[in-house]
Amino acid sequence: MVSLFSLIFGFSQVLSLFLHGDAATYWGDVEVLKQFKNGVNPGSVTPGSCLSSWDFSVDPCDNLSSEKFTCGFRCDVVVSSAARVTEVVLDRWGYSGSLAEISWNLPYLQTLDLSGNFFHGEIPASLVNLTRLRRLSLSRNLLSGWIPSSLGYIYNLEEIYLDNNKLEGAIPESFTGLTNLKTLELQDNELTGEFPDLGELNSVNFIDVSNNAISGELPARFPANLIELTARNNSITGNIPARISDLFYLQVLDLSHNNLSGAVPAPLFVHPALQQLTLSYNHYTSVEQPDPNLLQSSQLIAADLTNNEIRGFLPGFLGLLPKLSSLSLENNKLSGIIPAQYALKVLVPGDGTTTSSQFERLLLGGNYLIGAIPGPFLDLKPGSVTIRLGDNCLYRCPLRLFLCEGGEQKSLSECKAFGPIIP
Repeated sequence: MVSLFSLIFGFSQVLSLFLHGDAATYWGDVEVLKQFKNGVNPGSVTPGSCLSSWDFSVDPCDNLSSEKFTCGFRCDVVVSSAARVTEVVLDRWGYSGSLAEISWNLPYLQTLDLSGNFFHGEIPASLVNLTRLRRLSLSRNLLSGWIPSSLGYIYNLEEIYLDNNKLEGAIPESFTGLTNLKTLELQDNELTGEFPDLGELNSVNFIDVSNNAISGELPARFPANLIELTARNNSITGNIPARISDLFYLQVLDLSHNNLSGAVPAPLFVHPALQQLTLSYNHYTSVEQPDPNLLQSSQLIAADLTNNEIRGFLPGFLGLLPKLSSLSLENNKLSGIIPAQYALKVLVPGDGTTTSSQFERLLLGGNYLIGAIPGPFLDLKPGSVTIRLGDNCLYRCPLRLFLCEGGEQKSLSECKAFGPIIP
């Protein structure tokens, strides 16, 4: 057990750094800061930027926030009378250069944020020397090559932001050991390979791997405390694993623009937390019907299943989900009439006591729907809701009617070729 004397002594050391400013920076930390500045292209260090103020004729930590070292790093810890660097956070001033020739021997560094610049080359494996690092942000640079597996051995990492670079290769399997990880953002790169099984990382809340070239099927498990999973615009195949219903905190699921197929799983519509479901631009052919007894427990607010190959009648149960206010089913192969449940859900709740939400956005265009426009739809005024019924086989749906915008109704021959119609 840490004694009270030890706590007071340690606190007094930290205070000496801030109040007296007499703690010289540990020589090894100074060397790394020098290496870092020397690795930056001098032409990208413009007047007024943080790096332009770094003047090693004086001690860095002892002159932090002075005219010599205005910004760019922080010193919070005093060890054996020497100040240690705990943060390197650069301004977004357009710095360019390589990170490969730096030793990164900063054992007390907790945050490294170089985002929003033009650093290029590979992410150095030597970052593994940052043993206390919690936040790594290299997003929006020009970094290329593979993500080094050594990052998976910085066990204190809580946040990784490598998005918007030119990284390639697979997500390292070593990431499965980052048990403290909470956020993983790898979107807008050129990553390939399959998505690793991160099921053991129970601290992870947010994962974004959008706009890459990740292939294969989704892993059977995901972190139990996941809140948001975004993997749109990849090449993921198969279907969503059944255990997705075990993610009790999942609120956002976006797997649009992939190659998923089969039936949209029923548990997604009655999930205990899911609010936003986006599965557009896949190859789904049907929608599973959930247990009717579970519909009222659904938390779903928005569902987007556009641009798939879904056949059959419009799923009537979607009109019974209490919180669903935005439903997009455009550009599928759905047929039949518009269900009464949909018509009733566009009506404004009367006395405000109901917990059910009305449809504020209902997109059904580009299908093979037949019959007449439901009466409640015809009572709506332009601008009150967004409804699109264009490019179907509906009876009397002229373009001048705001509900029918989005394309003229299909020709009679095309509608008959697809199936029976109601005149």
